[in-house]
Amino acid sequence: MAVLLPLSNRLLSKSIHRLLLVSQIPNCTHPHPFAPSRRLCDSSSQNPNPTFDPNSNARGRSPLEKQFDTWVDRLRPGFTADDVAAAIRAQADPDLALDLFRWTALRPGYRHTAPAYLAMLQVAVSGRRYAHAEALVDEVLAGACPPDLPLFNAAVRFCCSRRHLFSRADLFKKMQQRSTTAHTPCRPSIETYSMLLAAVLRRFGKPPVSYVYLHSVRSLARQMKASGVIPDTFTLNLVIKAYSKCLEMDEAIRVFKEIGLYGCQPNEFSYGYIVQGLCQKGWVGKSMDYFKEMRAKGLAPTATVYMALVCGLALERRLDEGIEVVFDMLRNGMAPDLLTYRTVLEEMCREGRADAAFELLEELGRTKGAMDRRTYSDLLDGLHWLCQPRE
Repeated sequence: MAVLLPLSNRLLSKSIHRLLLVSQIPNCTHPHPFAPSRRLCDSSSQNPNPTFDPNSNARGRSPLEKQFDTWVDRLRPGFTADDVAAAIRAQADPDLALDLFRWTALRPGYRHTAPAYLAMLQVAVSGRRYAHAEALVDEVLAGACPPDLPLFNAAVRFCCSRRHLFSRADLFKKMQQRSTTAHTPCRPSIETYSMLLAAVLRRFGKPPVSYVYLHSVRSLARQMKASGVIPDTFTLNLVIKAYSKCLEMDEAIRVFKEIGLYGCQPNEFSYGYIVQGLCQKGWVGKSMDYFKEMRAKGLAPTATVYMALVCGLALERRLDEGIEVVFDMLRNGMAPDLLTYRTVLEEMCREGRADAAFELLEELGRTKGAMDRRTYSDLLDGLHWLCQPRE
C-alpha cells in the first residue's frame, strides 16, 4: 500500500495539513473515525508533486476546501460544543460536516460533548453515512463523551433502523446503568421504550417466531412499569398488538383495560388489535362486542380489521351481522376484497339462501365503490357454479 505524500498548503489549509500529519493514515479511503474525508484526500492527489507557491494558494484551492476553511474561520478560538453542533447542522454536505467534527476533536483543550455527537449522528444518518454513524455509536459506548438522553435515544433509533444492529442491547443496558450510577441520570424515557417495542414487533412473523420475541415484549413492559415511566396509548397499543399477534387475548384485553389507568383513552388501533385477535382466536362474540363499543365511540377500524370480522361472522353463520358490517365498511369508504365477498356469499348458499345471495350481489354491484366489474363477474360465476345441481 502506497504511503500518502505530504499535502501542500497550495491545496489544503494548514489545519488539514496538521490533521493528516497527526493521524498518519496510510490510505485516506479507510473509514477511520478521525481520517480526513475521501473527497478532501482525492483533491490532494491531483498533484503528486506539490510545491509551495504562496501566490497560487487562492487560485489552486477547490470549492470544498474553501468551504471548509470558511467554517473553520467561523469557529473562533474558545468555541464550545454548542458552536460545533450549530456548524455541523448548518452544513448541507455530510462529508464536510464529518471533516469539521474530526478537525475540532483535535483542537487543544476541546472535547466533544453530547450535543456535538448528537448533531453529527443525525447528520450522518440523514446523509446515509451509516458506517460513520455506527462508528459514532461505538465511540459513545466506549465513553468518548458523557451521553445524555437525546443522544442515547438517537443512537437507539439508529440501531433499531439497521437490521444487523438490532441486537445491540448494550445501549439499553448502558442507559439503565447511568440511571443509577451517573451524576447526571439518563433513565430510558417513553420514547426509548416505544422505539424498542416497535423494533421487536417488526421482527414478528409466523407464530413460532412471534412467541420467541413475545418474551422480549413482556420484559420491556415490566421494566417500563418498574422504572416509573408512564406509558401512553401508542406504547400500550404496541404491547396489545404483540399479544394479539400471538393470540394471547387474555393478556391483550388486560393491557387494553389498563389504558384508562394511565390517563389515556383507547383509539381505533387499540380496538382494532383486540377485534382482529379475537376473530383469529375464534371468539367472534367477544369480537363483535368490542366492535360495537368501538363504533359507538365514533371510531372506525382499518379495512383489515373489518374483513377479519366479516369473515369470522360468516364462518360462524352469523350472516346478517356480517352483511351489516360489510355495509358499514362501505359507508366508511372502504371495500372488502374478493375473498371476503366470496366467504359471505358462499356461506349464504351453503345455508340455503342462494336467492338472497344473488340479490345481495346485485345490490353490491349497484353500490358505488363496492366492487369493480371483474370482481362482480368472478363472484357471479362462483355463485352459479356453487348453486348448480349436483348429480
